[in-house]
Amino acid sequence: MAGALSPATTLRLKPFYAVRFFTHYRSPIKVLNPNFYSSYPPKLHPTPYLSRRRSFCSVVSAAISSGEAVERPKFENIETKEGVKTEQVREFRKRLRVADIKGGPEEGLDRLGETLVVRGWVRTVRAQSSVTFIDINDGSCLSNMQCVMGSDAEGYDQVENGLISTGASVWIEGTVVSSQGSKQKIELKVQKLVVVGKSDPSFPIQKKRVSREFLRTKAHLRPRTNTFGAVSRVRNALSYATHKFFQENGFVWVSSPIITASDCEGAGEQFCVTTLIPNSNEGGDSPVSAIPTTESGSVDWSQDFFGKRAYLTVSGQLNGETYATALSDIYTFGPTFRAENSNTSRHLAEFWMIEPELAFADLDDDMACATAYLQYVVQYVLENCKEDMDFFDTWIEKGIINRLTDVVEKNFVQLSYTDAVELLLKAKKKFDFPVKWGCDLQSEHERYITEEAFGGCPVIIRDYPKDIKAFYMRQNNDGKTVAAMDMLVPRVGELIGGSQREERLEYLEERLDNMNLNKESFWWYLDLRRYGSVPHAGFGLGFERLVQFATGIDNIRDAIPFPRTPGSAEF
Repeated sequence: MAGALSPATTLRLKPFYAVRFFTHYRSPIKVLNPNFYSSYPPKLHPTPYLSRRRSFCSVVSAAISSGEAVERPKFENIETKEGVKTEQVREFRKRLRVADIKGGPEEGLDRLGETLVVRGWVRTVRAQSSVTFIDINDGSCLSNMQCVMGSDAEGYDQVENGLISTGASVWIEGTVVSSQGSKQKIELKVQKLVVVGKSDPSFPIQKKRVSREFLRTKAHLRPRTNTFGAVSRVRNALSYATHKFFQENGFVWVSSPIITASDCEGAGEQFCVTTLIPNSNEGGDSPVSAIPTTESGSVDWSQDFFGKRAYLTVSGQLNGETYATALSDIYTFGPTFRAENSNTSRHLAEFWMIEPELAFADLDDDMACATAYLQYVVQYVLENCKEDMDFFDTWIEKGIINRLTDVVEKNFVQLSYTDAVELLLKAKKKFDFPVKWGCDLQSEHERYITEEAFGGCPVIIRDYPKDIKAFYMRQNNDGKTVAAMDMLVPRVGELIGGSQREERLEYLEERLDNMNLNKESFWWYLDLRRYGSVPHAGFGLGFERLVQFATGIDNIRDAIPFPRTPGSAEF
């Protein structure tokens, strides 16, 4: 266990404490080198046998498997007993991307004179009297590769015929040269161009700016924009950093089930999973009278697929606790669902959750882990997504880099729920939602605390009233509060919620009874308290809110590839 809490001397406020420093007491496990594939040089590799029919796909595949225009050797045929000739499968290596060409301190100048192949989608085409400028993007970075094409280049007829338009996919071979323009240091002098896929003139994403509301109706195409390409890359970096943090600290990743028979939050906002209603393949109408019922007229769930009511999970926490009581420290990272009829910029019906569980741990350990995790993933994004973060700082939220840097560098502080309510009552600000002890703090209250009262410093509020928290949270000695915590950050409010879990069987059974929850549905969860129960704690983090926090995107529907909300399940 970590040591005792120390007063937050930097704030000079006695009731507030700095969050305990997170140190894991187990040696980290070994993980695969994340740069495994990047250790290969980006060279062309042997290709399977090409048929004599020189189809377009075969020609392109034969020429550009990894990105450099180099002749590749063929594998020798191997004859089997049956006399059938076969070939070896080519070796997989990392492909050369625009980010590889233009990345690094030299921004591509170290590749001058090299003949390379780039593949991607056309962003813009600018034809002049003697040359044509084609900007292509392959999604690996924000920057486009400017390709300069003269009339003597092979494939120039495709430019003349109008096949090169915004949205088209192309394969371009050329030589890296110094750029005459001021926006980039290098460009590609085109030697050969091939149109891989034409783009219809109706392509909806042109150079002109369009609203994010419009782009939500084109979710299958919006990743090709600067904003959503950058969001996707940052989301990927946050996901990788999440696994990296927990793996380095000895946690085991557990795949929690999507289908469940229990309600973790006890709020009843779950999607029902059933086969009692005919599916689309069975066709025909679906009359209500076809649903089996009991003698009392209720739905007969015993005839359903699972023999009982089943739902899409709202959390992997309960299942995670089972493995924490065997493997000590685990985390889940997967999709969760909530049938909350809320059409706001903060809610989704389908979202991803990160939920670690620590055995032999209390609430202080939980807060320390949450703090260390957030600082780790934010620092990872700042260091590895610099181009995208500069874009967000310029176009989405000015000052976001400074805000995130504060999260990494500043000490987190904690205060009790009671002290937080007192602070809000003394605030010289009128809130839309009145504040009193026992109320659930709203976003405006949370943001006031972290943005104004503590000047942008992340704040953890602990020891909430038990009547507004879930059944599994450990009851404190005062009988009125539970060992729960919420982490508040600027601009978002609550980002992480966690608690020490109730490890005492009698207290947990009483809590289930008081909340009118069916103890039979939780028989296995109660068993954990019968057989070697230990103090344990954990927290949950909505991944899309983390993406919002790291990118400045104001609507959570733009933080996930395909948002699911009330009345919307397109794509």
